[in-house]
Amino acid sequence: MISLRLVRVIESRSDELAAELIAKLGTSSRTADLRKVPVEELRQRIEEILRHLSEWLLTKMGHDIEKRYFEIGERRASQGVALSDLCWAIVLTKEHLWEFLQRQGFMSGPVEIYGEMELLRLLDRFFYRALCFATEGYEQYVQLHNGSENHAA
Repeated sequence: MISLRLVRVIESRSDELAAELIAKLGTSSRTADLRKVPVEELRQRIEEILRHLSEWLLTKMGHDIEKRYFEIGERRASQGVALSDLCWAIVLTKEHLWEFLQRQGFMSGPVEIYGEMELLRLLDRFFYRALCFATEGYEQYVQLHNGSENHAA
């Protein structure tokens, strides 16, 4: 499977990609609230995905993505990160991976183009789910904590 080869390239360069992405997130006006997250924590979360991207795309089930990103959503809410900034961080992560693959110049023929399209489909599925589950976790955290604040008042 061609897309697996492309994923392995991402995994092998995960440290470099994570560093670039952290810099991008740190300078984007759309993700300014991520500055509230310790850089090392952000790096660990990004590297966790990039180093094991093949598992996240090919073997982990929907409940694995749900559990992990629900927790991330709750964590970012507890840190005071705006929901829109969290959403943009997930979107920018996917875009960063795609830009990386384009820079690598793998599209030299129909088989490679098919492999990239297959990978794009897998990335879309993963990141759309991550976005939804992170939002659900974020919203639940806010709902529970707004409810507890209202009862305490």
